Amino acid sequence: MRCTIAGQSFHLQMNEVERAMSGVKPDPITGESVRIGRRTYPVKQVGSVITGQLPRDFSAAEVSRALTKLGFTVLPAAPPAPPEL
Repeated sequence: MRCTIAGQSFHLQMNEVERAMSGVKPDPITGESVRIGRRTYPVKQVGSVITGQLPRDFSAAEVSRALTKLGFTVLPAAPPAPPEL
């Protein structure tokens, strides 16, 4: 599938993303995340691995759209914890 992330065009397939992320340890999740195999990764980490770009160069929304079109399940960011009294 062809998608555009940070103004660059990429041809991605589900099995290529799975292969690229195999053996990659997930970073702590602080925003949107995606389930790949048995692991859950931050969307920005996956975007960085599959595009070779720095996470600051693209938005989580761009990567989320591409991963959703490929058939991955993207999970929304967890709501912030309530303040302690």
